[in-house]
Amino acid sequence: MATSKLQAFWNHPAGPRTIHFWAPTFKWGLSIANVADFSKPPESLSYPMQIVWRRSLLRILFAVVACSGLIWGRYGTVITPRNWNLVSVNLAMSGTGFYQLSRKIRHDYHSKTEAEITA
Repeated sequence: MATSKLQAFWNHPAGPRTIHFWAPTFKWGLSIANVADFSKPPESLSYPMQIVWRRSLLRILFAVVACSGLIWGRYGTVITPRNWNLVSVNLAMSGTGFYQLSRKIRHDYHSKTEAEITA
């Protein structure tokens, strides 16, 4: 029973003998790194788009990166064969990306307001 499932997994069109398995698997490293950044203060977050000079544009680009996880997650369900590894990693990236974006926006807008209230 287990041997036949392992053999089916090995021979699957999106199995470990193809790039369709390994690309999403290595992409999990990005999601894990993003989860590791949850404990960092929002002002010290390191975004891949830091080369952008304007902060508002940075927020837009970061939202685009987070939205691309939704787009590629959907793509993983419509291709043949369905690549559930691709779907799951992109939904995880989207979730962690939107969470980091919300932390950054809350810090940028609400911390100034709280500082002004206490002053």
